[in-house]
Amino acid sequence: MSSVAVGFAGVTKSYSGKTVVDGLSFTVAPGECFGLLGPNGAGKSTIARMILGMTQPDAGKITVLGVPVPARGRLARKGIGVVPQFDNLDSEFTVRENLLVFGRYFGMSTRAIAAIIPSLLEFARLANKADARVADLSGGMRRRLTLARALINDPQLLVMDEPTTGLDPHARHLIWERLRFLLARGKTIILTTHFMEEAERLCDRLYVLEHGRNIAEGSPHALIEEHIGCHVIEIFGGNPQELSSLIRPHVQRIEVSGETLFCYAPDPEKVRVQLRGHAGLRLLQRLPNLEDVFLRLTGQELEK
Repeated sequence: MSSVAVGFAGVTKSYSGKTVVDGLSFTVAPGECFGLLGPNGAGKSTIARMILGMTQPDAGKITVLGVPVPARGRLARKGIGVVPQFDNLDSEFTVRENLLVFGRYFGMSTRAIAAIIPSLLEFARLANKADARVADLSGGMRRRLTLARALINDPQLLVMDEPTTGLDPHARHLIWERLRFLLARGKTIILTTHFMEEAERLCDRLYVLEHGRNIAEGSPHALIEEHIGCHVIEIFGGNPQELSSLIRPHVQRIEVSGETLFCYAPDPEKVRVQLRGHAGLRLLQRLPNLEDVFLRLTGQELEK
């Protein structure tokens, strides 16, 4: 196995004169969960398409699983599993039939696919749904089936685009548990997500994008410590401009998003003292998280 699962070196891509990937260079190690974060239009989907060999870069070099892409994209795709943002399962087929059909795309024999289906259904916790029509499954079940389908060829690399979008908290946690299981088995995951909790729980390293450029990189903990490093107080109600002037001497930084004032305070009690007697205010004090990092770096909250 190559020491680099995915490598980008000076990769650039433009559409109609607009640069969507701007000279990106990074490597993803085997067994790593590498998170791509950024607002819509930051270049995440284009990066994923280039990894799959579906989009030709204008400049730079890409290697995936030790081979150049897109020149040998077909070979690379044999070792990749893809979980798209939106399910594209065949609703009229059964769970088992969906896996059978997909396995044939990789040139697998019916016997080979049938042999692996029980373990995939067990992994996805769908063993009792093998003969159920996909149309009759819940959203969480469909998502787990999409994940199982991506594993039909026993890929070394998984490319996952918003794998838990639209799921309730219970279904989301179940997907996270399954992904941690895959990481423990040595699979490499490239994950795009709008859920900061998902990124914090799963990713070894994050690559933050804006307008096709890398603006930050590191582990979730390192990014939080580097860019925030203190308690956060969210203030709701009142006039953000007036409140900012009042508490500014006692905070490191203030960010305003909509009607919410985000205060980054080494000593939260000093902020609370300044706000006593101001009716109608609601305060939420908490530890910093990746949402704060994203707001700090881009000036906006990540859309979900």
